[in-house]
Order: sequence, then C-alpha cells, then structure tokens
Amino acid sequence: MVGVSAHTVLFCADPLSPRRVDPYFADQEALVREYGGATAFVDHDAVLAGNSAAAVRRVPADAGPVWYRGWMIPADRYAELAIALAAHGTPLVVEPDDYRTAHELPGWYATFESVTPQSVWLPRVPLDPPSRDEVAELVRPLGDGPAIVKDYVKSRKHEWAEACYIPDLADLEHCVHVITRMVELQDDTLQGGIVVRRFEDYGRSTGQAAEARVWWVHTEPVLVSAHPDTPEDVPQPDLSAVAPLVAALGCRFVTTDLAQRADGAWRVVEVGDGQVSDLPAGGGAAALFSALAG
Repeated sequence: MVGVSAHTVLFCADPLSPRRVDPYFADQEALVREYGGATAFVDHDAVLAGNSAAAVRRVPADAGPVWYRGWMIPADRYAELAIALAAHGTPLVVEPDDYRTAHELPGWYATFESVTPQSVWLPRVPLDPPSRDEVAELVRPLGDGPAIVKDYVKSRKHEWAEACYIPDLADLEHCVHVITRMVELQDDTLQGGIVVRRFEDYGRSTGQAAEARVWWVHTEPVLVSAHPDTPEDVPQPDLSAVAPLVAALGCRFVTTDLAQRADGAWRVVEVGDGQVSDLPAGGGAAALFSALAG
C-alpha cells in the first residue's frame, strides 16, 4: 500500500476547458483547497480511450500520492491510469487491485455475502449475450423466485421490466430475454460480465424505501449521505454488521449502499470505490474531504 503524507486529489477536467475542473466537481475541488490540499486534472475521455499518457499530461510530476475523484473508470482503464501516474511520480493511493475489488461485485461479494442478496455471475465481453444453456447453468444455484440482472458494476434499473427485473427465475425463457436485453443496452460499456442477484423487497415499489450511502475512509465510516435515488432522505442505518466487513475488505476508500429490507434488516445493496461514487448535492462533502485530508 502507498503511504499517504500529502493531500492531493485528481479531478476530471472540464472537457471544454481542460485547465479547469469539470463543473460537476467544482464544489468538491473547492473543499479540497479549503482543507489545504492540492488538486490537478485528468482527461477522463483520454482515460476511457486508453490513452492514459495523454490523460495525465496536466498532472504535476513527482506530486506524491494522490486520490482520484471523478467519473467512473472501468477497472482495466484504471490500472492503465495507475501505471501512467506512477511513471509520472504521482502514484494513486488506491491501487488497481483494490479499485477492482471495491468496484466490481465479484471482488467484494464473498466478504459481504452474509449481508447482501445471494448472487451469481458469469464473465462476459460486451455485445455477447449468453446462450439459453449458459443462462440455465448460471441461475440454477438461485432456485426460483424474483431476481435482478446487472453487469459487474451497474444495472439498467431505468429499464426495470425490460432489462433488470426477473419476476421468476423458473421462467427460463424470460430470464434469457431480460439478460439478453441488458447486454444489448449496455452495448460496449458492459463491465466484467453478467450478475444475477436474488431480489429483496426494500419498499421501492411503494415509495417507502430507506436507503443510504455510507462513505468509509481507511475503514472508518466518515459520512452517511443520502442515496442518489432518494436524495431527500438520509436515514441512519445500523452499521454494526457492516463495519467489520469493510475492515475485512481492507480497501482505503469505499462506499456501501444500504437499504432496509421489509423485515427491518439493513442490507448491503452495492459496494463501490469511493473515488467514483456519486455524492448527492449537500451530502456532507466537507466531512468526507476532511477525512481524506487526514
């Protein structure tokens, strides 16, 4: 692990004005500076295009360890960015293996298995939906009942009935249809493969969902923010079962999305790398960047 003795954060540059921060992150960049940190900008489009050398062109050389804070990056591209920055004398605090662990479900699932819906997955390249037999083999461990479909990172929740929700895994033809449609809609952005997770009722259908995003820095919970899906509601979830699991995961900067199930249990819906997790407006960014500066 890289030791952190300085507080420097790399933000995404404004695509229209690369010497400035992307406007979406302007308030966060200002907070870093308020807490005595330094900032620099990376070209996110260049990172996604596989040209990390160009992406870090405006990053000062030999700046020491840095956090990244910006738009989502696929794990392979993050590893390329890490190599480019290390060669630049500016290594990322969150190393590529840890980023992948927190960012992709297969990396964190075993650690959180006791507090998250049962899941299965199948590695897959984009634009390559599985066959009927592959789907049958994939979902067999889940039995019957409802489930949701996603890739290793994101779902198509806005196309809920079409490409996310399976009412009954016993209906194999419908499973194939939903999974195929999810792969089609993800197009070339499909990350890692296909995940099928047993559905749990968090009250979303009735508008009564209690959801929160918890931000952990060096395995300590430094902020509980609203979940982006429920920005007006910030519940205070019970973290007693989750905290030791975050410690066991061992990653420096992660988020856990928690939702309260119909029976009252708090469940981990997603884990993510905190560098690329969305922070709702007014979500307590000061507490977060104060912790990153420590």
